[in-house]
Amino acid sequence: MMAPTRPILFLDHATVLGGAENSLLGLMEQLRLSDFWQPHLAAPAGALTDAASALEIPVHEVSMPRLRRSLAFPHHWQKSARQIAHIVHDIQAELVHSNTVRATIYGALAARLAHRPFVWHMRDFWLGEAEPGHPWLDGGGKRLLCAASTRVIANSAATASHLPCSHKVEIAPNGIRLEFYDPVQADGADFRQMWRIPPEAPLIGMVGRLRPWKGQETFLQMAALVHRRYPDARFVIVGGRPFGGSEEYVQTLHDLTRQEGLAEVVIFAGHQDDVRPALAAMDVFVHPGSPEPFGLVNIEAMAMQKPVVAFAHGALPEIVTPETGILVPPGDIAALAEAVMALLAEPQRAAAMGRQARARVAQNFTIQQTARKIEEIYRSII
Repeated sequence: MMAPTRPILFLDHATVLGGAENSLLGLMEQLRLSDFWQPHLAAPAGALTDAASALEIPVHEVSMPRLRRSLAFPHHWQKSARQIAHIVHDIQAELVHSNTVRATIYGALAARLAHRPFVWHMRDFWLGEAEPGHPWLDGGGKRLLCAASTRVIANSAATASHLPCSHKVEIAPNGIRLEFYDPVQADGADFRQMWRIPPEAPLIGMVGRLRPWKGQETFLQMAALVHRRYPDARFVIVGGRPFGGSEEYVQTLHDLTRQEGLAEVVIFAGHQDDVRPALAAMDVFVHPGSPEPFGLVNIEAMAMQKPVVAFAHGALPEIVTPETGILVPPGDIAALAEAVMALLAEPQRAAAMGRQARARVAQNFTIQQTARKIEEIYRSII
């Protein structure tokens, strides 16, 4: 007779899909397939709950209003936390697992009310003193959340280094479904044709939401340097504005493109639901942004056998090795351009790095490995 599955309640405040949400979906899918755990999701209605339902994950709609600068914070916090606690009791969840900082603020109280262990999954850097005087959002907030957590999961050593409770922290790197990113099956020819990129033109690309910290300005400055030596090269920026806003920044990017004389060689491909065709079309993948707590797109590019060029900060040194890409001093745009041009000058070396990159993902960054690590953490708690 099969043993009953053990319910876990996951919390996330997002209504759209970002890197944290995609990682959560992958984790919940793996746990559901294990026949031992039954993941549930409590979140506001939106793209995340739709995607979870499509994976046959039971969904419980819960409002988690913004807390910053909210005079109604105490009311929203207590009301939603009580609602989450009721869900915990209804489904007999054995623990509560939060996926974002905002969800953690609600989940910490809910788990306490429901008398359940609480796991805080930290997938981002703590932003510091963003809200002085606020008990949850200022620099003391992470100490309070650490104290409220039974265990803290960090997606990288870089993320863990921001937390004051090292005795509670376990590192479980983000993972992907390797078989989904199959360079043999993917074909970048259609993507190139769509954007009128010549088949023989070197293509250098990046993927990221159109936000300043993602580094699109840096990418364009690098592109200007590469363009001088490789005038036939093309450059593609994949990413849109799923959270809205950023109109001024987008205009800045287009202005910079014209100022640098790149209008004919830079493509703004917008948001792509499936980034595999874009990655398949690239020769070199560049990650030019601010320090990342992980940077899931890097292992997606590596799985597609692309060498990675990036700044050596955040979690990138934990992901990219000399065999799989080139890391340069943070902020050194000239070095970033030189690294790209070194790979364009030696396509065989770039191809070899790409093959090693996929092998590294297979060895270290699959969602199955992530799920096994987190299952170990669950078992140690309950």
